[in-house]
Amino acid sequence: MIADYLKLAIDGIMHRKLRSWLTMVGIFIGIIAVVALISLGQGLQKVIDEQFEMVGGDRIIVTPGGGTFGAIGGSFVSAKLHKSDLDVIEKVRGVDSAVGVIIATGNVKADDKRIVVSIFGAPTDPKYQKLLRQIDFFAVDEGRYLKEGDKYKAQVGVRTRDFFDTDIGVGDKIKLEGIMFDVVGKNKKTGNPFHDSKITIPIETAQELFNKSDEYSSIMIKVEKGSDIDEVAENIKEKLRRHRGVKEDEEDFTVETAENVVGVFKDVFSLVTGFLAGIAAISLFVGGIGIMTTMYTSILERTHQIGIMKAVGARNSDIQLMFLIESGMLGLVGGIIGVILGLLLSKFAEYLVVNYGGIDIFRVYASPELIIGALLFSFLVGCFSGYLPARRASKMHPVEALRHG
Repeated sequence: MIADYLKLAIDGIMHRKLRSWLTMVGIFIGIIAVVALISLGQGLQKVIDEQFEMVGGDRIIVTPGGGTFGAIGGSFVSAKLHKSDLDVIEKVRGVDSAVGVIIATGNVKADDKRIVVSIFGAPTDPKYQKLLRQIDFFAVDEGRYLKEGDKYKAQVGVRTRDFFDTDIGVGDKIKLEGIMFDVVGKNKKTGNPFHDSKITIPIETAQELFNKSDEYSSIMIKVEKGSDIDEVAENIKEKLRRHRGVKEDEEDFTVETAENVVGVFKDVFSLVTGFLAGIAAISLFVGGIGIMTTMYTSILERTHQIGIMKAVGARNSDIQLMFLIESGMLGLVGGIIGVILGLLLSKFAEYLVVNYGGIDIFRVYASPELIIGALLFSFLVGCFSGYLPARRASKMHPVEALRHG
């Protein structure tokens, strides 16, 4: 019997093609927006997870300045990190190793073209190089790592070719802040445009070029295996407060675990994605009203048919179910179209981000739960929207319905 009702529902939709398409517009526009936004949001969260894995789950980052985003604004605050802070951190229980780096922007010239790029000053001491080599965006793919005794040597990112007319590789020369550097290494591609376009030089040279003697932009820490990273982070905060003479909640430095930093960004993305998806869901509400209007019109046109069905024994529940299936089908078909177009739209956005935004690691991600949920939701919107019209049809008196014909 359900199969018969399904056939009647499909026939009803096909006999009113234009009206059915116009009715489904509100549904599939809403589903397009919801699917596209959520798949983009899920893709961004996966990018963040991958970057977290590159840095490592056993890492802690200390930056100058207070607040959650000290790591981002570290170059623009008055507070500084010094060698003495690094010495304190290295002595904290649970710290396996720690390294301080300088991050600045510098003028680089090659092939008669001048650009401004991010410069990382990294220590060449083997003690610190051991930790740096475990961090993905410092890994060398071609050439060699910086070593003790290097002064005007540099490692370049894989995206230097985007800035100059030719690819800059091992053996080439670049002029940084007016001084000629030999390129000795090329970093591994990470997909992150910031890391893939940076230039790494010895920290002593960076201190000299940028007048940052005894100063770090950030200190990266590796926690001993088996230690509680949150507990180690708290111990670092306590030791640094005592060393720097500041009170709790008045710190002029920020201590963040990699997981905490990732969590903040993921929470922000989830909030923004949810908010935008909520706005997009308004179209689903409008689409639901459209289905309700269409179903009321359909019932008026088919009053005589309802009378005949009741006259030959159809129950009220049968009539109601038939129209509920039809309204649900309107919602489901609109949902299917919306899912397909939403996925195509998100893939197009991915293409733009990868090819024009330079973020190679970005990929949209549409989980099976998202697709099934969108289809189920659109079907339920159709059913709920058709409930009142279907109930009205089921309550019709057969004699009055037959007279309508």
